[in-house]
Amino acid sequence: MHFDAVILAGGKSSRLGGVPKAQLRYDGATLLQRAVAAARGAGRVVVVGPDTGTLPDGTLTAREDPPYSGPAAAIAAGLLRLGQRSPSTEHAPWVLVLACDMPLAAAAVPVLLQELAGHGDTEGAMSISADGRKQPLLGIYRVSALQREVQAAAAQGGLANAAVFRLLARLDLLAVPVPAGSTDDVDTWEDAAALGVDGDLP
Repeated sequence: MHFDAVILAGGKSSRLGGVPKAQLRYDGATLLQRAVAAARGAGRVVVVGPDTGTLPDGTLTAREDPPYSGPAAAIAAGLLRLGQRSPSTEHAPWVLVLACDMPLAAAAVPVLLQELAGHGDTEGAMSISADGRKQPLLGIYRVSALQREVQAAAAQGGLANAAVFRLLARLDLLAVPVPAGSTDDVDTWEDAAALGVDGDLP
């Protein structure tokens, strides 16, 4: 399945005292590096956030407008960056949306892709954790449908600090159970300790 990826790495990390989540480490790599690796197979990858450090060659970057205005605005910025392509660039019909603070997300991506492969008429697939929680920031969405909703939201006041669930509310999505732990994210130092995420920056 041909897809691109938008990786969200631009939060304020308020509950971590401002320490950037993207640069926390798990199993020898930063959370951002792990997120980029989880998007393996994507045609193009755009990282949305502030100074993102060293990224693999060819990785695109973007910034939500205004900065720190939330994941919905970051998704819009990522789609815009992916749209800035030369005529020779192949258009991917799907986009993986992935927040960088889920160190085990790589286990979920092939599950989402496999589900979508059998449901070509849907508008995407959203991860469902082992305890039944929806995780919209680990999902694969049809680009045209996501662009439609971004444009509609922009016409109704914009996406700054808007809820991601509201942005996605009208999409026809598969709810896909994913491997246990793959949607666990780092919001607090307690979360980091539970997941074995290292607070020492590289």
